[in-house]
Amino acid sequence: MMLLAKKNVVIYGGGGPIGNAFARTFAREGARVFLVGRTREPLEHTAAEVESAGGSAHVGVLDALDERSVNEHVQEVRSLAGSVDVSVNLVSRGDVQGIPLIDMAADDFVRPITVGLTAAFVTARAAARVMVDQGDGVILTLNSGSAHGSPMMGASGPADAATDTFVRNLAAEVGPRGVRVLGMWTAGVPETFAPRFLEHNPTRRASGMSAEDIDQVMSGLSMLGRAPRLAHVAETAAFLVSDRAGAITGAFVNATSGVFPS
Repeated sequence: MMLLAKKNVVIYGGGGPIGNAFARTFAREGARVFLVGRTREPLEHTAAEVESAGGSAHVGVLDALDERSVNEHVQEVRSLAGSVDVSVNLVSRGDVQGIPLIDMAADDFVRPITVGLTAAFVTARAAARVMVDQGDGVILTLNSGSAHGSPMMGASGPADAATDTFVRNLAAEVGPRGVRVLGMWTAGVPETFAPRFLEHNPTRRASGMSAEDIDQVMSGLSMLGRAPRLAHVAETAAFLVSDRAGAITGAFVNATSGVFPS
């Protein structure tokens, strides 16, 4: 039996490499996926891959920081599909890394915290309002686990810590109404190191490190001797948002290959 049969899943950041993998994996497991992002082309690319494999995908172009747009889209999904069963936040935060904190500009430090927490809150709140009315649902967010201590990662640690705390608090509030809220930690996924993704991070671009260089560094930091693979992350996420993980909430699953201890 498929893990996510008849589930309606909204994926914010659905056009990125992780969003693409999540969408294809969730659809393979029977979910109807609703892909959300600011740029249409990568969303449509993911939707086409889902549909070519026999799945169902819909595209919504909007900014996850725009409260009205997010709220309206969630209601549209509910009207079209009948329910909103899963909401996944993969929105990028604009983290700047590789610069010592004492040399970092205030804007570069603050931005990932405010963008990350705002996106997590706006998307989760919109979904939770529908889910508490339904009496069930799952809200999943993903970050790197850097709150446990990660030098030269800029604001990634504080941003992750803020999101982790928000997840725990929301889980405690909506849990009695049937909604699970949880997170995943993952870091250094090699498939996200393609040049077209690295070029958006100025500090990593300036470092001159290739995708292979980054993979080697991350593999050396992990307990397993290899960085987490995208397929492993997506499969873990599919399980977490399924009914088989129904006892898990207010918690974080460590999919970093042991880069960070839980």
